[in-house]
Amino acid sequence: MTLGEFSVIARFFSRPVSPGVLGVGDDAARLGLPPDTDLVSCKDLLIEGRHFFADVAPVTLGHKALAVNLSDLAAMGAKPLACLLGIGLTTPDPDWLRDFADGFYRLADQWQCPLIGGDTISSEFGTVISVTALGTLPKGEPGLRRDRGQIDDDLWISGDLGGADVALRALQGDDNISPELLAATRERLERPEPRVALGQALLPHAHAAIDISDGLAQDLQHLLKASHCGAEIQWQQLPVHPMLQALPENIKRLAVLNGGDAYELCFTAPKRSRTNIEQLAIALSVPLSRVGSLTQAPGLRLHHGNGLVESLSAQGFDHFKRGEQHG
Repeated sequence: MTLGEFSVIARFFSRPVSPGVLGVGDDAARLGLPPDTDLVSCKDLLIEGRHFFADVAPVTLGHKALAVNLSDLAAMGAKPLACLLGIGLTTPDPDWLRDFADGFYRLADQWQCPLIGGDTISSEFGTVISVTALGTLPKGEPGLRRDRGQIDDDLWISGDLGGADVALRALQGDDNISPELLAATRERLERPEPRVALGQALLPHAHAAIDISDGLAQDLQHLLKASHCGAEIQWQQLPVHPMLQALPENIKRLAVLNGGDAYELCFTAPKRSRTNIEQLAIALSVPLSRVGSLTQAPGLRLHHGNGLVESLSAQGFDHFKRGEQHG
């Protein structure tokens, strides 16, 4: 039996929602905002062959499709409210759809972010996924905006860096990456964990934040430009994925500084917040590394352990540079 658009929606993407919420099944969704909150929204597109491989497990793709949006909400310090899913498919395979929906709904349930609507279409160009995530901030709360960094703020990074980039390189055929290293890093690429709880917990303590989806050097410089400042970072303090230490130095450097798909938070906070942030790391079981500080002098400078100071350019993933593929 061939699945049609409406049977796909009814079978895989229709679930009960909270009382008072009008979700999947009408022309548009309707939900109320919690009292004294402002709405936050974000959208990401994932395209087969550009953002994911055709043979990726659908359960992990479902997870990642929502995770990359929740990471953007986390970077604002927002609390997830709901999401919408648009998906284009060449063939509506029931097994694929079941597993995709399972991965999507597991993460949605984890962060209480119900699916309330969307669209399904036939695609002639492979699988295309579009997710819009909605969140809330307390009314009047500016959130962890990119333009709120202040001179002398500490610079922090959650989790570790480089694992997703190494996994992507291995899947693209890089012989420098062993099968064992791919096995140890692949989950970083395909199942990123959005730092939702961390983002909300940082609101009283941090100034600015950005998620590292397109590479540390590039994304950090977006924050620096918006905040009209520069930064000094220490190579030896950067949180490198532990399995990368045996790699050639040039590959490890590219993975840590320029590799995308990390979906960790890079944030700034005043020095007086150090103790509170260290306590958050313990309470949330999220590694947090203090890697440098914001400066009045513009630009991004990397300090090596031997005294060498290097200026970093904004190299990272760019959707309009066709020589690259994003995992």
